Amino acid sequence: MQTGNHESLSRQPSLFIPFPEQVLRIDIPKTFQDPFTGTPHPLCLEAASLLKVHLQEQTEWEHNFGLKEGQNGTVIGKMFGVLVVQNEDNILGYLAGYSGKLAGGYHQSLFVPPVFDGLTEGSFLNEGMEELSRINQKIRLLEEENPPNSQEEIQALKTTRRQNSARIQDQIFDSYQFLRQDGIRKNMRDIFMDWNQTKPPSGAGECAGPRLLQYAFEHNLKPLALAEFWWGQSPKSDFWQHEQFYPACKEKCAPILGFMLEGI
Repeated sequence: MQTGNHESLSRQPSLFIPFPEQVLRIDIPKTFQDPFTGTPHPLCLEAASLLKVHLQEQTEWEHNFGLKEGQNGTVIGKMFGVLVVQNEDNILGYLAGYSGKLAGGYHQSLFVPPVFDGLTEGSFLNEGMEELSRINQKIRLLEEENPPNSQEEIQALKTTRRQNSARIQDQIFDSYQFLRQDGIRKNMRDIFMDWNQTKPPSGAGECAGPRLLQYAFEHNLKPLALAEFWWGQSPKSDFWQHEQFYPACKEKCAPILGFMLEGI
């Protein structure tokens, strides 16, 4: 059974959330549960309950989950995750994370940051997307005005656009540097090549699980259990149900978590 002195919390990462005393009666897991199977550990259920209260009560940001009438913006449900961790003083707590963006951004109070943030000012991603926009604009103007020899120029621009897009995508894959508990890092492209000799799918690395583990390893927190749940409506699929727990996605997360959890 877990016990701990909370006096040392001032030395802990700001996103480490200690459990309330009543939760400490729950036994900690002896091994890290497979994130692709099984029922969430009771400590994950407690952490998720606390996070759900926060989602209902916070007023710092607004995101249309489709749970309240009259909200502006497109309805977008969201996958959230909780990672039960133990700090260096054996204090038990959890980290919270989400997949993709929340309220239009990668950074919100309480939640761990993304592994890679391509939206920072002056980043190669922003500059690359601006260049692609300029190429698209040139193509549209040529198609509308149709001057002599425009088709050759259009094809040349499309080739440049395709090459630039591939280069940017590879830069993104290489910028995702995932960390393991033993301090070893590996970029996403190498992880997927080692796993199944393919390139990563679009959106890989954006899920809550890898973000949570990354933060834990960066701040010397021992991961004990992971769980992810859906919050809100899903206008695109009936599969995602409000407040339901789901295993980590195999297509995007199996190679990444396989690397990050090696040895645990």
